[in-house]
Amino acid sequence: MAKYICTVCGYEYDPEQGDPDSDIASGTPFEDLPENWSCPTCGAQKSDFEPHEE
Repeated sequence: MAKYICTVCGYEYDPEQGDPDSDIASGTPFEDLPENWSCPTCGAQKSDFEPHEE
């Protein structure tokens, strides 16, 4: 599963970890995040993220 980077602050969403602070379970692909999910660091919208391939 691809990781995604916030273009505003650089936060990396890792689907293997999810986002426990927002009740997003580990193993949740970025595409399956709710549309109203926002960056836990800066509050940017989901549309402000880009795929990050390592």
